[in-house]
Amino acid sequence: MARYFVGMAGWSYEPWRGDFYPKGLRQADELRYASERVTSIELNGSFYSLQKPASWQKWRDSTPDGFVFSVKAPRFITHIRRLVDAAEPLANFFASGLLALGAKLGPILWQLPPSLDFDPEQLEAFLQLLPHSTGEAVEVAKRRSERMTGKEYLETDAERPVRHAVEVRNASFDTPEFAALLQKHGVATVLGDSAGRWPKLDWVTADFAYARLHGDKELYTSGYDADGIEHWQEWTLDQLDHDRDVYVYFDNDQKVRSPYDAMALLAKLRASA
Repeated sequence: MARYFVGMAGWSYEPWRGDFYPKGLRQADELRYASERVTSIELNGSFYSLQKPASWQKWRDSTPDGFVFSVKAPRFITHIRRLVDAAEPLANFFASGLLALGAKLGPILWQLPPSLDFDPEQLEAFLQLLPHSTGEAVEVAKRRSERMTGKEYLETDAERPVRHAVEVRNASFDTPEFAALLQKHGVATVLGDSAGRWPKLDWVTADFAYARLHGDKELYTSGYDADGIEHWQEWTLDQLDHDRDVYVYFDNDQKVRSPYDAMALLAKLRASA
């Protein structure tokens, strides 16, 4: 049976304190508080730098059973290497500890930069590197560089699928050839709602759906009104009707909208169950 997961992109934001987070709540308790109100969070610290195994284990243990993290892949691979010569940094990423999340590991998000044009050969070579099970991920992780020695996590508690989703921000990707490549490798197309800033690709290329909601009127800022929440409720229900798991993340955090919008969508979905 298909399932849905709804939450926010990240959880540690100063403006949320005293608003979404009650006054006096310790920063160390913010993840636990947030994870009791949504069903998933997009973990974005991994985008900026490799995290330590102990951090992944702490995040796993701070959240309820059934909670899921999606994991934002390193910008070193997407923005600096630009998907080229990615084998070693990919190994380092998978060795850094994300497999310690166990059953709480959701999709890996690959957010590509706006300056990166669609290059089918380049993308094909990169997609061929991606592991699609935790066992494959361990084998990838074993090829980490020497600098990871003593800081790696090279095991899995069970054989599970590893899912991948790609978010693009360049109009050259709006082509059937890109969709066909993702479908060939079982990688989801991220549906990004960005107030018209970037391509909005509502494509089915995998057995799950992934949406990032950056704001429908003002990027990263505007909240979703009742009609907007209802639209994403209907979209989610349609995916479920087609037996696809759904991951929806609100990334309109600048005016403390994302946690409230996530909770509003969850309430609508639970009411329609």
